[in-house]
Amino acid sequence: MSFSIKATIRAFAAPSHRLSCPSPLWRKLVDELHRRGRGRHESGAFLLGVERNGRREVTDLVFYDELDPGAYASGVCILHGDAFAKLWALCRQKQLSVTADVHTHPGAAYQSGSDRTNPMVATAGHIAIIVPNYAKGSDLRSGLGIYEYAGSHQWHDRSPKKSPRFFYTGFWS
Repeated sequence: MSFSIKATIRAFAAPSHRLSCPSPLWRKLVDELHRRGRGRHESGAFLLGVERNGRREVTDLVFYDELDPGAYASGVCILHGDAFAKLWALCRQKQLSVTADVHTHPGAAYQSGSDRTNPMVATAGHIAIIVPNYAKGSDLRSGLGIYEYAGSHQWHDRSPKKSPRFFYTGFWS
């Protein structure tokens, strides 16, 4: 019999959430988004992981420019078709799925018209996270924009101010 003490405690003690990312991985992501965007342009990544009991758990990252070296050339995140072929191949190889995507914005983490009409993964339930201030600052977590795709270019706002228990970064992730 195989079990995890952390998973057992999480089931009883951790807040209920739909998306979780361990703190060290989240810090690495934010630091790397800032570095790649150089405080001058957007940068982004796909969060890879698994889904268990309706909860998505992030275990790995792949940055947009690793899939498409020209992803940031225009100043905003644009991926071309072959980048998605690489993404799906990587998911198969690692036996993971895309749990969410994340990208930065220059100021507030609002969902632009382009973000709304061009989801990175156009499947209902996909989660898109927007990090404010090109991922620069110490308290970015409360200012995140988190949106869940409902299909037909409709989104549900799951940002911390509206859904404080939707996204969790912490030890019990």
